[in-house]
Amino acid sequence: MMLRAEHWRRGQSLGNWHALNEALVCRGQFVRPVRLSASVDGHLLTSYVADGLIAATPTGSTAYALAAGGPILPPELRNILLVPIAPHLSVDRGVVLSEGSSVSITVQEDGNAVLCVDGQTPINLAEDDRVDVRAGDYSAKFVRFGDPGYFYRNLTAHMNQNPTISLPR
Repeated sequence: MMLRAEHWRRGQSLGNWHALNEALVCRGQFVRPVRLSASVDGHLLTSYVADGLIAATPTGSTAYALAAGGPILPPELRNILLVPIAPHLSVDRGVVLSEGSSVSITVQEDGNAVLCVDGQTPINLAEDDRVDVRAGDYSAKFVRFGDPGYFYRNLTAHMNQNPTISLPR
């Protein structure tokens, strides 16, 4: 599954992008948290004071979202994963949205937020700008040379490589 992210300002679409991994609304060049609200299917989910909020695909769940403490989703799912980055007195858990759900992320204060899609050039966001994220119209297709159990085998191998276990004392 890929994502489609669309940037809205005062009722006008300023652009849309397709993402394999994630769409990220986060702090820009200033080292201070951003205030964001997230709505799922038109209903307020919660507000965040955080360094950012990741909306990831299952493929992206093993990328930036995992590094931010999010869960791992099998690649065949069609769910969006929301993971806050360094939340400050806010909800600190990731949320897996139902298949077919969409999320709207709204900037609550001006001056510091950006949108970054799959690590590309950040787009400056203003107060009340909204980024709508939903499952995209396109799917990425990968060639798999192994059997269907490859995902869990690879996952287990990586999870057993905890670097803190082998540190000298």
